Amino acid sequence: MRKRIIPAKPEPGAVPEGDWLDLEYLAEVEITSEDPEHPIEDALLPGRTSGWRAGQPGEQTIRLLFQEPQRIERIWLHFEESQAERTQQFVLRWSPDNGQTYREIVRQQWNFSPDGSHEQTEHIDVALSGVTMLELTITPDISGGATPASLAKLRLAGRTKPSD
Repeated sequence: MRKRIIPAKPEPGAVPEGDWLDLEYLAEVEITSEDPEHPIEDALLPGRTSGWRAGQPGEQTIRLLFQEPQRIERIWLHFEESQAERTQQFVLRWSPDNGQTYREIVRQQWNFSPDGSHEQTEHIDVALSGVTMLELTITPDISGGATPASLAKLRLAGRTKPSD
């Protein structure tokens, strides 16, 4: 008899194992706003648990500016919302030329509901070379509600040089 042990399904929101890029040293971050109790570092750095939350409602942008061009192979995003019922949209795009031009990776909407779906996790496999900027734009409520945008976790995997 042949058998194989399969890994258990990870806890919702648990960061999958992998060689994640060290964003603390590789990138500078630009954000449109942040709640001082939930800074962007809490979504980008390992060991942080509270995630990022915008300081005001409406569309928000998180931009990673890399010191050196990066090769990105995987993007992992995790959003949580347990309070408000809303439809969120996010757009993820990248630039090879420091923001002169952008290429869209994914645009997606998700319906959050306190009595139903309150977590969204996206595993995105890509083959991006020479990334100088990665931009995430979040519209927390496409109907215009006052819920602030949030991001529980963002991780990137790849290599530091496009020629690797």
